[in-house]
Amino acid sequence: MNTFADTLAEAVELLRGLPRTRDGVPAARRAVAAWCADRPQTKVQLVTDVRPGSPIVDYDLVLAHPDGGDVALTAPTGDGVPWTVDHSTHFASGRVLTIGDHEVLVQNALLTLRARAEGDPSIQEELIDHCLLEELIGQETEKPTQEEIQDASDGYRIRRGLLSRDEMMRWLENVGLTLEAYDNHITGLALRQRVRARVERETARDYLDRHPGEFDQVWAVWATGPEHELSAGLPHAQPAGGVEVTSAVRAARELPEPLRRAAAGKTVGPVPYGRHHLVGEIRERRPADPDDPATLAAAGRAGFAAFMAERRAAADIRWHWL
Repeated sequence: MNTFADTLAEAVELLRGLPRTRDGVPAARRAVAAWCADRPQTKVQLVTDVRPGSPIVDYDLVLAHPDGGDVALTAPTGDGVPWTVDHSTHFASGRVLTIGDHEVLVQNALLTLRARAEGDPSIQEELIDHCLLEELIGQETEKPTQEEIQDASDGYRIRRGLLSRDEMMRWLENVGLTLEAYDNHITGLALRQRVRARVERETARDYLDRHPGEFDQVWAVWATGPEHELSAGLPHAQPAGGVEVTSAVRAARELPEPLRRAAAGKTVGPVPYGRHHLVGEIRERRPADPDDPATLAAAGRAGFAAFMAERRAAADIRWHWL
């Protein structure tokens, strides 16, 4: 039977053998998990320090002592100074949150916040989803292809209007990123896009089968504004008094919530809607076509959202800063 001293010696060899690059972190976590599985009596936590703007990663192993308390092992590279001493700060000072063994660093959080567009989920959900996707990325056995990286980079730059090298370099300088840090971010983004595309493909048909009404093609006309302006129903003349009228053909799930399940010919409202009220009318409703590529793509996006909601509900989430 191994003594705690034997376990410490083995842990040192494990720690020294972990990959020290950013893209090797998932493999390091798998190696520690496998080592722990062979020693169920030993409680171990891997602490990861991903240096901002650098491909180098440092680790600690924290082992529970059989007589109480913990023992921390570190095996620094480079100048030999343990990263915990080098930083001289609280262990979570660089983190925004931790989910299981996966952490979101301040740098990752700021990138997420900068990329946030109006209409996306809350900041908290975005950060949680980032961490949950990182966990899925850690299960990928193949690195992103050059085509995946290029597609991710092109999409990232186009969304920000960075259409020339000069614009790109100015933007990197403004946000404080090196080219190396940008490349690391895009590599992760390419893997997240791969995982998302796979989940969308795997969930699209099932989600459509279970929620066909969400993808009916609906022609609806609705007005939003103060309740007293809508009390007579849907305006037929030029609206006034802060009333806004919309006529559109959309998938049912993309309509204002009060109209999504209404039948053809049905009038809804006035009902509370956001800061105002809504009144609307369903002019036509056609059942979803299960073989339509656009419908399947929309069902995949909805399936992915449901998939992530389930993972958020089941996750062990600890907030450090928010």
